[in-house]
Amino acid sequence: MTMSGGMTECGLVLGLGCRPGAAVADVLDLARAVLADAGYPKLPLRAIASLDARAGEPALLALADHFAVPLLTFDAARLEAETPRIATPSLDVFRLTGCHSVAEASALAAAGVGGRLVVEKRTSRQATAAVVEAESKQLLAAMSSTCLAASSQMESCSPALELAG
Repeated sequence: MTMSGGMTECGLVLGLGCRPGAAVADVLDLARAVLADAGYPKLPLRAIASLDARAGEPALLALADHFAVPLLTFDAARLEAETPRIATPSLDVFRLTGCHSVAEASALAAAGVGGRLVVEKRTSRQATAAVVEAESKQLLAAMSSTCLAASSQMESCSPALELAG
């Protein structure tokens, strides 16, 4: 892809939703499956994204640690703004969270306007996952408005900033 005459590197954003207390193994198995379908590791994983209500969820934190990427979270209103771009809106999810999607919408929110959904929402017993392809520079912009604002997450954002170059 070109941007202002230069090449920009692409990467993946993994959007995740899960039930409280979801088993790490279940979420990791689902994540590996959708990432493989999206071309990982040829296309690098840049971030994991989710609903802010899941920011402290042990399974999501474990996956961010496992893949050495930041966990970016967004409030329900921000995810709801992505509804026109999602493939699988859900009224049940809306009733529970206030947004029609968590996995697809959070990955799209993190990827920015140029993000392209490459793996639609898939479910396991305890989680949902989707993958978006993003240009690194757009992901950097998303991170600066979400992750970098929270000093407690600063350390986890550093690897992605270095990768985004």
